[in-house]
Amino acid sequence: MDWLKSTTKLDNVLGRPDNRVAQALRRAQSEGESLKSFVLAVNLQVPGKDQHSAVFYFASPDPLPTGSLLHRFVNGDDEYRNQRFKIVNRIVKGPWLVRKTVGNYSACLLGKALTCNYHRGANYLEIDVDIGSSAIATAILHLALGCVTSVTIDMGFLVEAQEEEELPERLIGAVRVCQMEMSSAAVVEAAAATTAVVGRGIGLAKVNHHEEED
Repeated sequence: MDWLKSTTKLDNVLGRPDNRVAQALRRAQSEGESLKSFVLAVNLQVPGKDQHSAVFYFASPDPLPTGSLLHRFVNGDDEYRNQRFKIVNRIVKGPWLVRKTVGNYSACLLGKALTCNYHRGANYLEIDVDIGSSAIATAILHLALGCVTSVTIDMGFLVEAQEEEELPERLIGAVRVCQMEMSSAAVVEAAAATTAVVGRGIGLAKVNHHEEED
């Protein structure tokens, strides 16, 4: 997981030249390793005075099975993806108000509830989930962020099965976020206007990791 902060919304994080996961994959492939690996990233974009992104990475060392539900999702169009991309979550620990508002267990088709932007690379798919696109989601998020250091949440991401032959549903991946500190985010600074544009139209950037003082 990457927990990032910037003055602007971070889109297509895996397409950035400074992304640590993309760098590691390129380095491995230059050495003849991980040539068939595929990465799916979910970038939860958190609105606010500073823009935050919680980016979760799920990798497969092998190509996606042709014809599988995940293969169709990755290679489908955005309309198909929006109808299928689902999150399931569970509040493991947290104040009563958060558990009551969010619900201890819930499932949601993110592509229908929020604006999702999909970025397809040669060996990855990134899903940017704009939480700020929904006033209700933003209000719930700000409530949770007010006591985020006391909240533990499990989240799973999957492609929803809508036909009998697509069952059983299988998780793409799952994460547990425990009592996160907002101040622990790595700061991603936007490039200067004179910086050359590289790759997929993403300017060069520098990532500064906070270090604890002695």
